[in-house]
Amino acid sequence: MEKFLSFERSMANNGGEATSGKSAGFSRVALNERILSSMTRRSIAAHPWHDLEIGPGAPAVFNCVVEIGKGSKVKYELDKTSGLIKVDRVLYSSVVYPHNYGFIPRTICEDSDPMDVLILMSLFCLVLFFVLAIGLMPMIDQGEKDDKIIAVCADDPEFRHYTDIKQLPPHRLAEIRRFFEDCIHSHVYLILSYKKNENKKVDVEDFLPAETAIEAIKYSMDLYASYIVESLRK
Repeated sequence: MEKFLSFERSMANNGGEATSGKSAGFSRVALNERILSSMTRRSIAAHPWHDLEIGPGAPAVFNCVVEIGKGSKVKYELDKTSGLIKVDRVLYSSVVYPHNYGFIPRTICEDSDPMDVLILMSLFCLVLFFVLAIGLMPMIDQGEKDDKIIAVCADDPEFRHYTDIKQLPPHRLAEIRRFFEDCIHSHVYLILSYKKNENKKVDVEDFLPAETAIEAIKYSMDLYASYIVESLRK
């Protein structure tokens, strides 16, 4: 510690450069100003909902933030205040998320959350990447609209050739439907967590084509713009 303080004093006395005799043979060192700045002032992290760009190709091709990886039994969700991803709950049923699941930045739906998206790709992934909307899954959760965009990773050679949900195998669609019907919004902690056993009604309607998904994303983008304007007025 004493050596570090001596180094700092040497830096201060020599305009930010170390000139100690012990360092002869080494080039003069200057501390990174960005590191020093972060040590002396509090910084604010970017918010994935508000600070990330949706992408120039939106609403057809857009950025997606993954909250939950394929195969997970843990439901994570965005903490809208801090921008961090937090644990909501562990699924009580024996199923796992069939695909990566997340949200579209700079969108908002009628439930005051960003637009949800299920991303079909070959691997588990927890990053930001471009996806292509191929369909919409209309869903009513306890009387409230809770639609899901179905998309494919634009950079995954196994899935990027799909352009509409009708091209997917019927079993994959059945798997997606059953997952959402069974457990994704289980809020009551019972031994059996399926919606049908909780008297909580979830209706998953027929899947809709890519053009309907694109219209829904555009609508959520417009709602978000109105939300920002209203927030600035307050």
